Amino acid sequence: MCVAASSGDSASLVDRGGSGSASDPVTKRVKMAGNPPRALLITKHCQAGQGLLILNGPKWFQHRRLLTPGFHYDILKPYVTMMADSVRVMLDKWEQLITQEKSVELFEHVSLMTLDSIMKCAFSYQSNCQTDSDNSYIQTVMDLSLMVHLRIQSPPYHNYLVYWLSSRGRQFRKACRLAHHHTDKVIRERKESLKDERELEKIQKRRHLDFLDILLSANDENRAGLSDEDLRAEVDTFMFEGHDTTASGISWLLYCMALHPEHQQRCRKEIKEILGDRNTVQWDDFGKMIYTTMCIKETLRLYPPVPGVARELSAPVTFVDGRTLPKGSLVSLNIYGLHRNPTVWHNPEVFDPLRFSPENSARRHSYAFLPFAAGPRNCIGQQFAMNEMKVALALTLLRFELSPDPAKPPIKIPQIVLRSKNGIHLHLKKLQ
Repeated sequence: MCVAASSGDSASLVDRGGSGSASDPVTKRVKMAGNPPRALLITKHCQAGQGLLILNGPKWFQHRRLLTPGFHYDILKPYVTMMADSVRVMLDKWEQLITQEKSVELFEHVSLMTLDSIMKCAFSYQSNCQTDSDNSYIQTVMDLSLMVHLRIQSPPYHNYLVYWLSSRGRQFRKACRLAHHHTDKVIRERKESLKDERELEKIQKRRHLDFLDILLSANDENRAGLSDEDLRAEVDTFMFEGHDTTASGISWLLYCMALHPEHQQRCRKEIKEILGDRNTVQWDDFGKMIYTTMCIKETLRLYPPVPGVARELSAPVTFVDGRTLPKGSLVSLNIYGLHRNPTVWHNPEVFDPLRFSPENSARRHSYAFLPFAAGPRNCIGQQFAMNEMKVALALTLLRFELSPDPAKPPIKIPQIVLRSKNGIHLHLKKLQ
């Protein structure tokens, strides 16, 4: 595993154990594939439809341009309050669960929290999914995420026809229909309310603009917007892909804080100094969370939520040793391996947030750290994810002291999203 290149990407990156340096990265082994990697084959038929994650060519370019305004800071600002509300619901639940003897498994709780948050931000939907286990739509969303992961683990189901004819495939299609029906209903109702071209201004006076508002009002230079099918695909992509990856990032972040109490305490001190007497986070606080941000980035280095990506080369690539890859080659990048490569990172297994100080970051190759990929196809929602991680960490550290459960260390399983086979178990101590 090693190099990934997309349109506009010019750097090659080493795999773990490869040769070269951060300033002159050289691929040691290129894993060639005659067919798309299994994750790509599966995601082509995933629950989110043909959204930004899957699209190519002019249609991808059009969608990217239309979606970008939805992640402008003016749109993201009001989301902070909603994120904080969702985090507080999770923390209230944890207060009811904690005992001195028993640890709490975090991942499921964090996943529900990020889903709750993203539903509010995507289409102002108050799901109450963290407290209401009977919501059929929320259960469908969680089931679909599990179905995709189970399919990846079952090689026979990588074949589309085999999966289509199987009982699992039938369950998958049924769940997709239910999820799409809900999204279609929300889109129809919202389009009706936005018939007046001045409605956006009216809405903005009543509430925040959500992701769906932005998509429905988006037009390209030809005054062409997104079709209903495209709208559904992009809303579903934002929701399905966004909540799972952010849940992974937050869960591993809390685990790292538990493993390293000195860094946990330093983050808590910084957050208290920033917030003062306040018990919530505001947009303007993010830029002041210097050390907290370094800890988040170091967690993303050691535990990237998406441990690998694949790309099709849009142009031939020649490496420094003379080997070449033709246009159209499918290449994959082991982000997890890259982030732990000793030729790129000194003592890569050590948790050291100072790697991300301004001076150290300036000396490092720009493609040495890829938690959100890079190039034109980088993660469009990376600022959204970073904001949510900051909110979750800040509010958690204000309320709890975290420590690991030595009897239940996490067992990493690299699927589409980096998870732990046995969950992430931490002891939580309520702070006075």
